[in-house]
Amino acid sequence: MNSYDEISTRIAEIIISPDSAIGFIHGILSVPVDLGYLAYGYLNTESRYSNQTETIRIIQAIDNGILNYDRIIEAIQIVFKRFDKYVSESEKNKIYSRTIFSVLGRTTANSFLSGKIATAICGQASVFITLRGGLIGNILLAGGMTERCIRTSEKLSVDEPDVYELLRAKNYDLLYFMFEPALKPFVDALTVRRNQGIYAFKTILDLVESKVNGYV
Repeated sequence: MNSYDEISTRIAEIIISPDSAIGFIHGILSVPVDLGYLAYGYLNTESRYSNQTETIRIIQAIDNGILNYDRIIEAIQIVFKRFDKYVSESEKNKIYSRTIFSVLGRTTANSFLSGKIATAICGQASVFITLRGGLIGNILLAGGMTERCIRTSEKLSVDEPDVYELLRAKNYDLLYFMFEPALKPFVDALTVRRNQGIYAFKTILDLVESKVNGYV
């Protein structure tokens, strides 16, 4: 996991410029990464049964419309709402007071930010969504993408089980690999809170405030 400074820097960058989230997810269709995961899947024979079960879940989720735009936005917002749960109104005021959210109203800042980031991410991810039929027909790439999806979900279940359970309830954990680069600093902050306590989490928020106020 990244340091407090790295986590707070990433969070501050997204608060200041939500569209910067696009730059964090350029690897959604990374063939080399997918091929690496595919190779791992074939070599790790112990996980093959689990992979088969998860692959069935992926297929069923796709059939049930998990790749629809509104479902993707909902998945992203679940993570941001979880983060927002632990940020007090006074902390929000400090972080957002010198940004556009001071005009919009600080009580709506997080929902606006979540929607803005979700839209930015989904816009970049639309290439994946458009090509999903082709990916299914491409066994090699589909295998790599499936392996990547499964491994990222498994890692989230270990790193931040509360977020995982919230996403898993609607099979949204299967979408997390698409958004992990953009959402990771917020998930990392939640992991810090769970493992190191509220004081450590507030330290990150203080750093975010300092960085946001230093940018604007």
